[in-house]
Parts: sequence; C-alpha cells; structure tokens
Amino acid sequence: MLKLLGKASSINVRKVLWTCHELALPLIREEWGSGFRSTQEPEFLALNPNGLVPVLVDGEQVLWESNTVCRYLVGREGRQDLLPAAPGARAAVEMWMDWQATDLNNAWRYVFMSRVRQDPAYQDVGHLAAAEREWNRLMGLLEQHLSHGRLYAAGDVFTLADIVLGLSLNRWLMTPFSRPSYPALNHYFQRLQQRPGFLLHGANGLP
Repeated sequence: MLKLLGKASSINVRKVLWTCHELALPLIREEWGSGFRSTQEPEFLALNPNGLVPVLVDGEQVLWESNTVCRYLVGREGRQDLLPAAPGARAAVEMWMDWQATDLNNAWRYVFMSRVRQDPAYQDVGHLAAAEREWNRLMGLLEQHLSHGRLYAAGDVFTLADIVLGLSLNRWLMTPFSRPSYPALNHYFQRLQQRPGFLLHGANGLP
C-alpha cells in the first residue's frame, strides 16, 4: 500500500491527500513535521534530503515534491482526465501547476508566516505590505484567466491544476489580510466546493 509521510495540516500534504481521494487510492499516512516526528531525523532525510513533507513511498519508488507526487499518482492510475496525454493539453495543466509551485508559493510565504503563524521573523511592515500586494496581484492573474468564461484552470474540465490552485486559493481566502473582490475566483471556489475531496482536504477550516 502507498505510504505518505507528512502531517495532514501541511498544504503540500493536502494536495496529495486530495489527489488520492479523486483517485480512490487508499494509503497509510505517518505524522512527520512540526509537532510530530522531526523531518531532520536520519530516517526521513534518507528519503528526502531536503527534510520537507510530503514524501511518498510506493514500494521501491520514493518521491518528494508535492506536485511531482500528484503527477505520479495520476499517471500511475492512468487518469488522463486529470492529466491529459496530449502534449498541448498536458502542458496547459502543468503550466498552472508550475506557476503555483514557483511564483504563487513565493508570494504568499511572507504573508502566511506573518499573519497566520505570527512568526516574529516575518513582521517587517514594509516587507509585509509589499508581499500582500504581490500575492493579490498574482491571484488577480488567475482571476483574469477565469473571467473569460473558463470553469477551471485548464478549460472546462477539472484537472490536477485545480487541486494545487484550489488549495492556494483556500489559503488566500483564509489568511486574515485585505483582499480585492475577485468574482471569478469566488465562483471558482464554489465549484471546487462541489468536490468531496476539496471539502475534506482543502476547504476544511485549515489555511
């Protein structure tokens, strides 16, 4: 059986949990991360030298990086509805997944650490204001994209891109700071809430 290492409150672990729910894949999850077993233990570092969750163990296959883990699972199950085989359609999905993992993640980190975690190292007023503006700007790009009548990130069909973006959207909505009114994002969030996996692992009260 699949084994997933990482605490369920981690946004990146929740990507994998939601993906597994969409795939009806059972797994065993072990608690690793802050508040549980340290990811700096040799046992964990032997699996992921970065010391970050999640880590997926599938027999002899060991994978880390949450978006890669999600791609692997979808490919393992042959779910081309979630990650198409055609190069252009697949690229449209992976483009948004890569954007989420790079630009968008870097934008929310300072705000989240300041507003939610209340970490003393993230309380510079100027830096915080700049980070909030950038996070809102990037969410505005997704707003603009969806406002052209698209139901989901890659078109009219739910894909893996919507799992990673949906969790980021939930974090944006749950973080206590000033946000613009983005109607297309609100409608998108409502559509995602129709999926049981999102209610379990995304819009479940955790930012």
